[in-house]
Amino acid sequence: MDLLRISLCLRAVTYAGLANSPTMPVDLPVYIKIFLSMWYVYVYRRRARPSSAILFVFWLAMLIAGIVRYRTLIERATIYGISDPLKFGTQMVYLPVKPCPEQLSSVPSRLTFWWFTSMVYLGFRKPLVQSDLWTLDEFDRTQTYSERLQRNWDYEVDRWRRSQPDISTPEGTRVRRTLYEPSLTKALIKTVWAAFIQTAGLRIIGDVAVFISPQVMRLLIDFVTDQNEQSWKGYFYVSLMFAGAFSQVLAMGHFFYMSQRCGMHVKSALISCVYQKALRLSNAAKRSSTVGEIVNLMAVDAQRFAELIHRVQILWSAPFQISLALYFLWQALGPSALAGLGVMILLIPINSVTIRYLRRLQVANMKNKDNRIKLMNEILSGMKILKLYAWEESFQGQVSATRELELATLFRAAYVNAFSGFISLLSPFMVAVTTFTTYVLSDPSNVLDAQKAFVSLSLFNILRQPVNNLPDVIAAIIQAQVSIARLTKFLKNDELSPESVQILSATDPSISSSVLVADASFSWGTEDSFTLKSINFEVPQKSLVAVVGQVGAGKSSLCSAVIGLMDKTRGTVVRKGTVAYVSQQAWIQNLTLKENILFGQPLVPELYEKVIDACALRPDIELLPAGDNTEIGEKGINLSGGQKQRVSLARAVYSNADLYILDDPLSAVDAHVGKHIFEQVIGSAGILKSKTRILVTHGIGYLPKVDKIVVLDEGTVAEVGTYKELLRNKGAFSKVLCAYLVDQEEAEESDDEDIIAVKEDIKKEIGALPPFDRSTSVTSQSSLRRVKRIVSRQESKPSPGKKPSLVLEKNGIELKGMKTGKLMEKEKSETGSVAWNTYAIYLRYLTRPVSVVVFLLYVCSNAASMGTNFWLGDWSQDSTFPERANDTDWRNRRIGVYGAIGVAQGIFILSSAFVLAYGQNLASRSLHRGMLTRIMRAPMSFFDQTPMGRIMNRFSKDIDVIDMNIPMNFRMWLNSMFNVFGTIIVICISTPIFATVIVPLGIIYYLMQRFFIPTSRQLKRMESVSRSPVFSHFQESLTGSSVIIATSSQKRFVIQNESLVDKNNTSAFAFMTAQRWLAVRVELIGNFVTLFAGLFAVIGRDQDWNISPGDTGLSITYALSVTQTLNWLIRISSDLEANIVSVERVKEYTEIAMEAPWVIEDHRPEVSWPEEGVVDFNRYETKYRPELEPVLRGITCHIKGGDKIGIVGRTGAGKSSLTLALFRLIEGTGGSIVLDNIDISTIGLHDLRSRLTIIPQDPVLFSGTLRLNLDPFAVYTDENVWHALENAHLKRFVSSLPNGLSHMVAEGGDNLSVGQRQLICLARALLRKTKLLILDEATAAVDLETDTLIQATIREKFADCTVLTIAHRLNTILDSTRVMVLDQGLIKEFDTPAQLLKDRTSLFYGLARSANLQVDDKETSSSNPS
Repeated sequence: MDLLRISLCLRAVTYAGLANSPTMPVDLPVYIKIFLSMWYVYVYRRRARPSSAILFVFWLAMLIAGIVRYRTLIERATIYGISDPLKFGTQMVYLPVKPCPEQLSSVPSRLTFWWFTSMVYLGFRKPLVQSDLWTLDEFDRTQTYSERLQRNWDYEVDRWRRSQPDISTPEGTRVRRTLYEPSLTKALIKTVWAAFIQTAGLRIIGDVAVFISPQVMRLLIDFVTDQNEQSWKGYFYVSLMFAGAFSQVLAMGHFFYMSQRCGMHVKSALISCVYQKALRLSNAAKRSSTVGEIVNLMAVDAQRFAELIHRVQILWSAPFQISLALYFLWQALGPSALAGLGVMILLIPINSVTIRYLRRLQVANMKNKDNRIKLMNEILSGMKILKLYAWEESFQGQVSATRELELATLFRAAYVNAFSGFISLLSPFMVAVTTFTTYVLSDPSNVLDAQKAFVSLSLFNILRQPVNNLPDVIAAIIQAQVSIARLTKFLKNDELSPESVQILSATDPSISSSVLVADASFSWGTEDSFTLKSINFEVPQKSLVAVVGQVGAGKSSLCSAVIGLMDKTRGTVVRKGTVAYVSQQAWIQNLTLKENILFGQPLVPELYEKVIDACALRPDIELLPAGDNTEIGEKGINLSGGQKQRVSLARAVYSNADLYILDDPLSAVDAHVGKHIFEQVIGSAGILKSKTRILVTHGIGYLPKVDKIVVLDEGTVAEVGTYKELLRNKGAFSKVLCAYLVDQEEAEESDDEDIIAVKEDIKKEIGALPPFDRSTSVTSQSSLRRVKRIVSRQESKPSPGKKPSLVLEKNGIELKGMKTGKLMEKEKSETGSVAWNTYAIYLRYLTRPVSVVVFLLYVCSNAASMGTNFWLGDWSQDSTFPERANDTDWRNRRIGVYGAIGVAQGIFILSSAFVLAYGQNLASRSLHRGMLTRIMRAPMSFFDQTPMGRIMNRFSKDIDVIDMNIPMNFRMWLNSMFNVFGTIIVICISTPIFATVIVPLGIIYYLMQRFFIPTSRQLKRMESVSRSPVFSHFQESLTGSSVIIATSSQKRFVIQNESLVDKNNTSAFAFMTAQRWLAVRVELIGNFVTLFAGLFAVIGRDQDWNISPGDTGLSITYALSVTQTLNWLIRISSDLEANIVSVERVKEYTEIAMEAPWVIEDHRPEVSWPEEGVVDFNRYETKYRPELEPVLRGITCHIKGGDKIGIVGRTGAGKSSLTLALFRLIEGTGGSIVLDNIDISTIGLHDLRSRLTIIPQDPVLFSGTLRLNLDPFAVYTDENVWHALENAHLKRFVSSLPNGLSHMVAEGGDNLSVGQRQLICLARALLRKTKLLILDEATAAVDLETDTLIQATIREKFADCTVLTIAHRLNTILDSTRVMVLDQGLIKEFDTPAQLLKDRTSLFYGLARSANLQVDDKETSSSNPS
């Protein structure tokens, strides 16, 4: 009791310190208590007392106190963050985990996998969920093996690099070196060599044990023949046969268990290494390895290795088994066994040719698969653009064409595999018939008796497995060789050089600047034409440096060069301290808003709140349904462009780095918000005032406030200096300012001090502004002079005192009513048994004729197989009839019939394989086509709520399973099923009494299958579901790799990747263990079949049941084969049901809701429609989903043909919804939209969308030629295309490209600047040029000069068209015919800008005031808009 009192006192002291301290107290009292308890245990052991009441009370008190402590630890970590990860990790020893019970189980339990029974029982009682599974041991974790593999691969790469010639020395004096090729195979072997040795030992035991039964059967047949043998010998032989079979079951069970576990380790290590490599790839390597290809490396190639590991041992095991079989055949039949060996040798060249051809087909198949996955990845990324342009059919055709190439290759491979399988299945029979024929013909005294026939037949059956497995193994090795070549090529790719940038600590005194670039040149790749040339500049510590220049000048490239993302060809780059990077296109993760900002950092509430306010996120968070805990969709789908950019900026600010590289973060926000952010964050009084900042900007008003300006022009630094210095130089910088001020010249009454100061400075230094001719719309210049544009961004902050809208609506997402803040739907996982309808669907896709013919052919082939064995059994009885044994004609008849039946069996096998391959090709085509069609026609709401990785999982892994695994499973299931029925029939005919045990063994077998399959099925489903997040995280990481690299967050993301892989492996490991648990028990049933067959033979001899030696040999031979057949049947049944889940998952996507038809033949508009561009909204209502509130409520308005309409409103007002409604990306729930006298809801979607033109905010390009991106249907001539490029101000740029219109655009358009991509979108619009043009904030991410070019082109080329502009820059609204003001889904105002600005109570006036627009009332009252 003294110990208990001391413990409670120490616990009180501990928690007293805990209550009064904001941080956790030192746990010295805990250590004292633990040592006291250990001493108490020692004392009790010395006294031989096994238990202690005191210790029981002590540990109970510790448990109760630990629960409270554990909660406190979690709560404080949530509030204050984790300041000391090591300490927090050690404190989490209280964490309740579910360790795998294998390590603590007994030897018998581990031998028989009894420790897994509790999981099978749990899965039988209820559908398993992830929390039911045991955690992985440290031995099985991804990190353990990825580190080993990475270390071994680095050694191989180092040897490769050292073997390359030294180019620094003259060619004549170079030392000749043999080039070493790095071997991923060697690296893998070094990684898992111990497991290989262990599994090899188990394989040897299993291979030797399998030959015990034939030898014992020889003794048993002799026993049955000799009536004088004592009975105990027969029972001993039967027991010995059972013991040998059971030892073989245990050895092979653990061989497969350890091999599959090793395969899991290899797969995990490869996925991790591929992920890490993807984050280090150079830019040239990224272009050669698309996202789709890398996904295939993870989804397909890594899986091939996992499947190969347990098969590769067959390479030596098969020859070993064949050698032993031939040795025992020599003993039974003498030199005649060599005839069988000769047949096997003759088959080797046939297999070699088949293997080489299969390898070529496999290479072609993987290339086609890569192209398909790459294309699907781009389609899913740009699905909204495809729908807006009505391009789905073209891209669906591209995917289908690639799929047809893939299927053609698969079809040829299936036929070759069918022929290979025919050879494999027939070769044991060919060996048997050749051997028996040679034996009986070589010497007249050689008579085939029961012992020789059935011992040899059992050996031939054993021989069948290695001979059959060899082609499959060789095919798997071929696939693995292709995969290893692909993986090696990828892992050998060039990486970003760490020497490109010299990184120093923030306090390093060697240089005074934070960034120093001296005579440096950079390239995006060795063959890339664009480079940064002779760059010289430095950034002093704690200074603010602005980078300016025209579109394509190299501003973003300069940021990338400083980070280290470009290839440095010469010069020096030095950088000090840590970096925070805000990319031009904001990267947002599929996490909550808070998690996006924290970016893995601990939460510091004071700093977090300060950052939220400084980045103007507070009003946005108030709009979100769950505040900052609202889930943000993939790529920030439910945030506006400005919100995404501010979240990205907040993430950078919160990181508290030393150097901030800001690539135009203010481009997508309102000017007043931009001014707020500059003052509160970036400027001299902002949060980052003590940090070094590099700011790319197009906002001229910020330039007088920076310390230095770097002006870029065509990849070179044109000027560097302060604002005043550059004004006096009258160089490139002055031209930029003049272009800006021309756009401001109409307004003369601005009271914005910053703009006035800039303008006065320019006029003082440069003089009067040059003349500038600009086309305008029908609104008069006098109307424009009434207002002064101070800012250029439309996205507005709610006015003080005005309650913000409760609906956040952007890009087709509405979050109203989402109380939990969850956007992405949880992936659906079926429970219970796989519906028979799933099998029926697969059979329907096989087609009914194929199914019937295959069934009949399998019946015939198995009947022929039984016929050969019955004939052989009858043949073996000839030895008891001298007149037959000496009759040559009778002997020849025996040989002829035996061979003829075997040939018939071969024909049936080959025919069934060919027909089945044909049907499975049809099924693969139909399932993929059905899913692709539904995906291409799915509404946008489906893509908004479904992670792209989840869809890609269907198109990659699930389709691969349907193409490769299910055909093999289905073929093997049919073989096994007919073999089992054939075995039962043969044994019952040979030993009728055996029928008495068939029923109980069958019931046990059935119950075990029903007991096991629910667990196996659910584990496979969980494995499939947990695989999708791996792909989603991978694709997300690749998209944001620049941010990850800049912030040196690679390690954290690698850990996240490994954690997701481990979660997937948790169910994968349980699934493979479940298979082994089943195998041991089912093979035990098979062993009982052998036991009873032997027992009945022994009892039949004693009881005179008239069982001949031939019948005994036949029944035992089949009984020996049924052990593996039964196990194989239930395993293949389990695999088939597990893999048929892929059909279930693809079937799910063939049933998703579709949009309206693309074309309605009875309601097709005229080719010239629309001719005027008149739009009428008649009480139009719409909502995003049936359960949500309407976002447009009773809209009614009339828009004349040729009108220029500006659409404005606060966030959530319904601006984007109006655009989506015009294109019917969301369908109306009431009212109508009429375009040129046609209700758009009555015509097909493509007839509608192809007659509208849009320039979207996000310029999405696809990999392929430039011409493909402009005209995917090839309906325009080259002349039309060049004319559109000329009007889009791109002709000069495209003409300078080596391949012109055939220039290859990188995935996502990464080899073009954002401005160039937006101009390509303008060229698309110019090519189509319909009577209705929609501008959806089309110039949000371009500089002022590009904006001016786009606006001027639109005014000139679309002068006679109706133009609807979702306002972005204010001049696009002020020269509009009318302005539509939306609020909460209603048109609140719809009039000319002048009239709306007259009314000081109007919403438009309020928007203008909130954006700091000044209105001249006198001019307003005297105006008369045209």
